[in-house]
Amino acid sequence: MRINRVVSLVCCLCFTTVFINGCKNKEAIVKTEKSKKPNVIFILADDLGVNDLSYAGSKYYETPNIDRIANEGVEFTQGYAACQVCSPSRASILTGQFTVNHGITDWIGAETGEKWAKRNNTKILPSEYVHTILTEDITIAEAMKAGGYKTFFAGKWHLGDEPSTPENNGFDINIGGWEVGSPKGGYYAPWDNPKLKYKYEGENLTMRLAQETVDFITENKDKPFFAYLSFYAVHGPIETTEQKWNKYRNKAEAQGIPNSGFEMERVLPIRVVQDNPVYAGLVESMDDAVGLVLDKLKELHLDENTIIVFTSDNGGVASGDAFSTSNLPLRGGKGYQWEGGIREPYLMKVPQLKNGPKKIEYPVSGVDFYPTLLDLTGVKIKPTQKIDGISLAPLLKGKSVNERALFWHYPHYGNQGGEPVSIIRRGEWKLIHYWEDGHDELYNLHKDMGEKNEVSKSNVTVATQLRKELDNFLTETKAKIPVQNSKYDDALSKKQYENRKTKMRSDLEKQRKDFLSKDFQPNANWWDSKTTKD
Repeated sequence: MRINRVVSLVCCLCFTTVFINGCKNKEAIVKTEKSKKPNVIFILADDLGVNDLSYAGSKYYETPNIDRIANEGVEFTQGYAACQVCSPSRASILTGQFTVNHGITDWIGAETGEKWAKRNNTKILPSEYVHTILTEDITIAEAMKAGGYKTFFAGKWHLGDEPSTPENNGFDINIGGWEVGSPKGGYYAPWDNPKLKYKYEGENLTMRLAQETVDFITENKDKPFFAYLSFYAVHGPIETTEQKWNKYRNKAEAQGIPNSGFEMERVLPIRVVQDNPVYAGLVESMDDAVGLVLDKLKELHLDENTIIVFTSDNGGVASGDAFSTSNLPLRGGKGYQWEGGIREPYLMKVPQLKNGPKKIEYPVSGVDFYPTLLDLTGVKIKPTQKIDGISLAPLLKGKSVNERALFWHYPHYGNQGGEPVSIIRRGEWKLIHYWEDGHDELYNLHKDMGEKNEVSKSNVTVATQLRKELDNFLTETKAKIPVQNSKYDDALSKKQYENRKTKMRSDLEKQRKDFLSKDFQPNANWWDSKTTKD
């Protein structure tokens, strides 16, 4: 009995020691996590519309993982891309500048001047633009790297060829980023990407990019990291699996399939319903990939020390390209000057900021990510370029910031029907200046976010003041202004419009019904490609 009591006492002491040490170890882990610089994961979708997510109100697409970021973080309800097409927006995120200041004002590869006008018979000659990030500009990746972060890039780059690569712009590791703007060869292997070889036929590119990101996080979990996951999804070619297509075809049928899915916008037909089962499957695949990253953060206990950003580079493709989605009640889509072309999902989860607002209505832009992330991480690097964005940290903490103007300059034509414009947004007002004929449109976005009512004539003072501020901005930034096309053929233009209004719209309605047909089977591998120009 005496021996048993001794043994029990020893066991009790051992247990107590282990328990205390265990608590100390746990406290040490927590202390280490709190003292470590916050990690950053920046997730950038391609061509994803602000209303393509279930948290935003879509009744068709299902995005539970992106919804997690919205529910656990902060939603900026008036978040904007810096341009209505991809390359300029992406350069603005990396440099913190409006497009007119870094000079990339169109997607890299787009034709300009007489070459464009001859092919497309347009009223003006689109301006020239810069084709790479300027070497003298310090990207956010270079700033984070100098601030002690391990940097990683995966996915779409589309900001120039050698030497304008991710590796030469601050990223220690580059997986899949090169000059091409769409997934060459599609989303299922065999794909063609010199920066990312596929492992087996049928491999999903979107999930592979997420897995590469997860591997990077795992290997660098003990040091601060900046991971930039730049999906090719949901850019065309739109593709999905038979299983996901079938799920969303049945869902569309259950919700009721309208006889017509398109209306005529100013230049091209535009989709007005969300019922494309191929696109829906692609959206869900991207959401699955986001879930893979979020789950790994939680598994490694990094979720409480990792800032997560989720956004897109321009509006959803409602008109042109694959005519994939509808951005209603917003007008337009990718390439367009209206809200559907530039309004974006804009989410930030900052775990170290507790009890902050869940939704922020202050208008924000892709140019704001740069100063905000430097502020939140304590990185003190001073960029050489002028930063147009502001830190959103005060807003995230529940404070206010002064009203400011946002600017867009797009002296080009979008493949999707967008027109050459410059835009200013200040407060509730948005003014669009059209370079074809010099007219302006004014909208009150608080009363009319669908931009149905042009009100410049009833608000002359506001229109005049905004136009003056926009003109001053363009002068100060030495913006390149497009010139008239002396060879423009008005009769041909009217004929082209009638063809788009009749034959193109009819073809689109037929394709829409084909996608929703129970007998739809694109090819032997099932998924299909529809190429796009950018």
